[in-house]
Order: sequence, then C-alpha cells, then structure tokens
Amino acid sequence: METTLPLPLIPSVSFENAPSESDSCLTQTQLSYLGCVYLKANSQNIDLLFQFLQKHVDIEAYVDVTAIHLVDDIISILDAGARKVFVIPSRVPELKAYADRVLPLLSAQDQAPPDEIISNGVLVNAENAESLSSSCLQNLKARKVTPILLVGPTTDTGFTLKVARELSAIPIIPVDHLTLNKAEKGRVSVPTLIAGSWSSDRPDGLIPTVVTNEGGVALGLVYSNEKSLTESMKTGTGVYQSRKRGLWYKGATSGDTQELVRISLDCDQDCLKFVVRQKGRGFCHLPQSTCFGELRGLSKLEKTLLSRKVSAPEGSYTSRLFSDEKLLRAKIMEEAEELCDAKSKEDIAFEAADLIYFALTKAVSAGVSLTDIERSLDAKSVKVKRRQGNAKGQWAAKEGITNAPTSRPRAENIPQKFTVQPSELNSERIAMKRYDVSTTSEAELREVLQRPSQKSSEVIMGIVSPIIKDVRTGGDKALLGYTHKFEKATSLMSPVLKAPFPQSLMSLSPETIEAIDVSFENIRKFHAAQKEEKPLRVETMPGIVCSRFARPIERVGLYIPGGTAVLPSTALMLGVPAMVAGCKKIVFASPPRADGSISPEIVYAAHKTGAESIVLAGGAQAVAAMAYGTESVSKVDKILGPGNQFVTAAKMYVNNDTNAGVGIDMPAGPSEVLVIADKEANPAFVASDLLSQAEHGIDSQVILIAVDMSEQELVAIEDELHTQAIALPRVDIVKGAISHSVTLQVKNVQEAMRLSNEYAPEHLILQLKDAASVVDLVENAGSVFIGQWTPESVGDYSAGVNHSLPTYGYAKQYSGVNLGSYVKHITSSNLTAQGLRNVGGAVMQLAKVEELEAHRRAVSIRLKYMDENSI
Repeated sequence: METTLPLPLIPSVSFENAPSESDSCLTQTQLSYLGCVYLKANSQNIDLLFQFLQKHVDIEAYVDVTAIHLVDDIISILDAGARKVFVIPSRVPELKAYADRVLPLLSAQDQAPPDEIISNGVLVNAENAESLSSSCLQNLKARKVTPILLVGPTTDTGFTLKVARELSAIPIIPVDHLTLNKAEKGRVSVPTLIAGSWSSDRPDGLIPTVVTNEGGVALGLVYSNEKSLTESMKTGTGVYQSRKRGLWYKGATSGDTQELVRISLDCDQDCLKFVVRQKGRGFCHLPQSTCFGELRGLSKLEKTLLSRKVSAPEGSYTSRLFSDEKLLRAKIMEEAEELCDAKSKEDIAFEAADLIYFALTKAVSAGVSLTDIERSLDAKSVKVKRRQGNAKGQWAAKEGITNAPTSRPRAENIPQKFTVQPSELNSERIAMKRYDVSTTSEAELREVLQRPSQKSSEVIMGIVSPIIKDVRTGGDKALLGYTHKFEKATSLMSPVLKAPFPQSLMSLSPETIEAIDVSFENIRKFHAAQKEEKPLRVETMPGIVCSRFARPIERVGLYIPGGTAVLPSTALMLGVPAMVAGCKKIVFASPPRADGSISPEIVYAAHKTGAESIVLAGGAQAVAAMAYGTESVSKVDKILGPGNQFVTAAKMYVNNDTNAGVGIDMPAGPSEVLVIADKEANPAFVASDLLSQAEHGIDSQVILIAVDMSEQELVAIEDELHTQAIALPRVDIVKGAISHSVTLQVKNVQEAMRLSNEYAPEHLILQLKDAASVVDLVENAGSVFIGQWTPESVGDYSAGVNHSLPTYGYAKQYSGVNLGSYVKHITSSNLTAQGLRNVGGAVMQLAKVEELEAHRRAVSIRLKYMDENSI
C-alpha cells in the first residue's frame, strides 16, 4: 500500500503510562526513531499534548480528539503541529478548511460514511477482535479507502496485525506491546515488522539504506537487514550489514560514529533511510564529509562557521563577528536593507547570500544549528492560525505603510459580565476576558481565577522518577545522555564546567557587564542588610540561658532555567545571597545550548558569586545530579531556584527522599502577576506590566483588577495591551498567556485586595492613587511593587529584592528567596546548677507523664549529686 507514513505501524502512547526505559519494551528514545505516534486528547491532558507537540516537532503526531468538544481547541491542536486529528464523522464538514489533516474516526460497528467524509482516509477503532471483521471494515476495503488506520483491541495485537494486513491498513499498536527483541506473547518485534514490509530484489535479502544528516544531505549508501536494524535501534547508533564482514558498527574503529535520529522507508518500501547525527570527520573513508563529495551551500557554510567559532584566527572578520554583538547586528540590518533594494536576479542572489551568511553567523554564535532553523520552519508550515502580517512600528513608518486599525464593537454592545472573545471580534486581537465581580458568583470567580492547568502529580512523577533514578545510579554517563537527548548538545563531553572559569566564556559587551555589576551590588546590599548581627540570647529562668545562632548551609545547588530565555538575573538572585550568607560551596546548574556552551552572562554571574562549578544540564536530571552527586557534580545540601513542572516535581521528589538528604526552597509554578489599578493609572503602564509577565511563557497568567473604571478607561487599557503585544518579539507566547488571563471589575480597593489575597500572586503591582497606604492590606503576595514608577521589571533585575518567589498560590505559605533561605538556625541551652534546680521538677514530672524514665533520671541523678555534694 502506498502511504506517506514513514513506517508500517504507528505506536500508541498514553500520557498516563509513558514508555519506560526498561529492556523489554520500547524505550522513550527508541520510540523517537520511528518518527510517529498516536495520542488521545481530552480536557485533562490537553496541556500535556501541547507540551509534547512543542517539544517533538519532528515526530508526526496523530491525535484522537473525539473527546475535545471545542472547535477552537481542535484548531489549536492542529496549529501546534499535529500531523492529523481524528474526529467523529459529523465534525468533518465544520473542519473542512483543514480537510487533508482532519480524518473521521469510526467504530467498527458504524455504517461507513459517504465518500466525501472519508476522501482523505479514515481511522477505525475496533474495540474487540470480533469487530475487526465487521461489515464496516469490509465496506471500506471494497471502496479502496487509503490509508485505513486501525486501532485494534489492546489485548490481541497479533490479531490486529493479521487483519491490518488483510485490509491493507496501518495498525496502531500500544507502545508497551512493542519490543526490539524477538516477538513474544503479547509483544510485536518492531524490526521484524519493518523488515516484513520492505521488499528486496537481492539474493541475500539486504535492503539499500540511504544515510542522511538531519538536514537531508545524503552522506552515503549502505545495506541493512533485520539484524542490523535491531542492533542500530538498541544501541542508538548507525549499525549496518556489510556484504563481506557482517555487522558494521559505523565509527567503531575510526571514531566517526553516528547517533541515530530516525528511520523510515521510501514510498515503494524498497529502500530504507537512516537519519543520523554524524560525529567526527564525516561519513566517508576519504577525507571528505560525504561519500558524494564535500558539503555545499548552507551545510558547508555552517560547518565553516562552527570551525571558525572554535579556532578563528585572532583579528579575523568572522572572529570579530562572533565577539562583537553590535557589529553583527548592524551587518544583519545593513544586508537586509541591501537585499530589499536589490533589483536584478544576480544582485538579489548576491545580497541574499550575504544576509544568510550573517544570519547563520548569529545562529551559530548562539548555538543554533541549521537543523534547529529547519525544525522551526517545519513547525511554522503546519500552523493553521494566520497572522495579518502587518509590518511593525518603525519599519512600517519607513515604507509609508499605515496599518488599518483593529475594529472593535461599540461599548454598549459589550456584555457587562465579560467581553466578547477575541476570536469573535478579530482573530488577531489580543485581549483578556473581562468579568464584573458584582454580577459574577463566587463559584464562577474561583473558576475564573484558576491557574493554567498543570499535569497531575502522578503523571509528572511518572516522568521524572525514572530520570532521577537513572542519574542517581548512572552518574555522569546518564546525566550526559539526558543532556544529549533533551538539549541536543551531543558534542558535550563533560557535564560540569569547573571554576575558575575561562575569560573566553565570559565575553560580554561593556553595557551588559555594567548592568550585571549594578544589579549584583544592589542585590548584595539588600541581602547583606538581612544578616543577624548577633545570636539571640534569652534567660528564660535564673540560671537558664537559651540562644539561637545562624550558620550558612554549607553546599547549595542553584537551578537557573534555560527554556525560552537566558536568565542571568536568576543566577544573580540565587547566587548573591548564597555568597552573602557564606555558603562554602555554590553549584550552578543550567541547560547548555545545542553546541554545548552556556550563556556568558550566566558564567559571569557564577564567577561574580564565587560558584564552584556549573552543571551543564537542565530538568529533573540536573536536580538529581545535585541531590545525589555524580563523579563530576558535587552533592549539595539544598537546591534552590525556579523551573517548570518537571523541575519542581524533581525538587519535591529528592526533598522527600531521605537518601538524598537535601532541602528545597519552595514548590513553584508558572510566572504570574496581578495588577490592581484605578482610573488614574496610566493605561500604557498597566498594559506593560501585564505583558512583562505574559511573555515568560504560555502557561503564565496575568490578572488585572480594575477599581471603579468606566468602559472607556477599560478599553484604553485593552487597546494598549493589544498594541504593545503585537510589537513584541515573543507575541506568540504572549497570546498563549493572555488566553487564560482575565480582567476583574470591582467597586473599591477593599474588594480588590480581598480578591488579591485569595489569589496570592507571585507579583502584586499597585497602580493606585495612594498605593503606599494599601500595602497594609496585603496578606498574601510574593513581592509587592508600589506606585506607577515601580514596574515589576525592577524587581526582576536590579532594585535589590529577590525575584525567586512563590507562585501558584504558594505565597499563602512560603516566602520568596532571601538570606534566610541560605542559613539554618541552631539553638543552644546553657544551665547552671541553680538553673537545673529551678527547672528540674517540671522536666521530671513531664518525663514521668510520658513514661520516659531515662529522661527523668538524666535530671534526677544530677539533682541527687548536687544534694550529696552540697552544690
């Protein structure tokens, strides 16, 4: 059967039961080699789905969305990158705009729908073995509907495969029913299934195998069979079948190894394709990158730039571009303008080449590969939600373009309870839902103020637990393996960067150095002022002195997220108080870039704060490495720092493991801000404060509580929000955050503070006429920003207060990071003989009540000794 699918099966994965890293069934890594996956979406796991699609843009996801009720949600799933979605047949017409990616899902008992509904294919869900022979399936086969994808009964995979072959259907098989070993009861051998579907005209049965890099450049032609395919998938490397020498482990002698990325078959299924990451000199035994000659075009340029980044002669032009950020920025803008002005084909080609050279230099400098760029292009190509594409700000003005204003309904047509959804006004308008508290019930308010849903703790722990256990037992090797996998930093050979840090890794502009230095000093001053001048000393009774004194935590691990932004500010917020407290060992951890390097800003902050080392890893694996220690990573006593759900879950896990013996600062969730503003607040200021948190991530939440504002005043803020948002480089992230953010209309400040204290925001901004007087009403908040001249940004960076704060409502129980986070308090008691006489009776009586005789005697023996010796 001709098919666009890469292989003759699709593995089915449940979010609740993700594949383990066991030896018997397919692991998460081996699953990725197949390049496709089947998932079922519902309202509980939709955030998990979006996260999967965002992280695995190069895996074709086939998603059952029959449990998703909103069309907008289905469109969002397509927009996020799902290759195809499966809906109930009646929904196909309303999604006809996306017809080639929307397929009906039928029960085997259903009547086969009309041809126009199934013209692009169909998914059949056969709940049991008997239904596989139903008339519906036979009808589809007779009508030659291809491809038919088949979900069979999970209890009988063998029967599913048998019927799938009869129907020329592609089977969907649960991942825990797949194995790389020989087929066994209840499990299917993936290599056997793939080998059984290819055709070879060779007497030895070998199949030609084209080997390419991730960019699609052909590296060479080899041969494979079922045995070599099995070994390649088990080892995650390029393993082939030599026609003379048997199994050929590519690079075993030369060191030019290959990391397996993907396998697939061609359309006629008579040629296998291996996508690999080539290491060392190249694929060919000759001194060239490929068996077809040297690289050309963009691939050649990338290779040259990577080489120049490591060893460019001092003073060379490319070396200047890598070290001078302003020069590179100026050249990109210069070449872009020259390309725009070019007229002839030759000039356009010449200027486009120049622009691409400087753009790729920028990418390589930041650790971004051509593969990363192509992956982003592929992700954009599957988007179905379209932006207007207007030119922005100064660029539009320069060309004399006037963007048409976004229309909005008349104020009197807007319902009092909430504004019309942005999609109902203009698909491009970025707006928060609006609620009038006076007409909204308490139950509705609680629902409105729900933070963006997070994965259940069971699901999260199911993902992080194997990672933590793997790093604990596997040490550096396991840690590096996860860094290679998740950060794509496959060239990284050591998981730790030790101090003293080379000056070359801290190459920063003077402006950046000055900004870090100013922030460093302000943070140091504020936290130094929190030091306890002397131990607490209290005489509770004559002769009894109780004291408490502080000592720094000896070894601290500080997690600095990488994610969607570089965060040197977090490095300062965590590192400076550790330094001020006097911690003897400070360990940073932050995910590296794809080339294995780490941002110079973070290295400089580590240097400034006296960090012992930087662990080049992120996620649960970095937390595990610091909690238990590895051959290279120092074990710590406490882990501090923000992170995503997986980092938080990992911190909670190690905190609860007595074998780790490690504390944490606080649980955390996505970033959030709550702004309370009255009618005198500047709309531009309010909008900018809301957006400053919305740009952190799509799971961030921003809340505006508007005190006694008119419709005109509210609209002014909404207009500012939209205008400022569309000018931001992270506008797509902002849209995601704003989609679950709200404006609440209240009559007075007291009502606003009641709602704020119930919500317990990470950041609370008071844009009120007499903001300072309202601080007394604050009961729950991570940090408060008072008045119109105090944007939250100053707290994030340079004012001096700490920005590592409790989120997700934890401000009701936790403080933000402060000097106290890095010290522990030790108490002492010092009694004279008279002091023991004064308190001894009470101690003995309570020990008697609790029936702890040894406790009682520890006092009575001493009192008897005093009496006998007249003390």
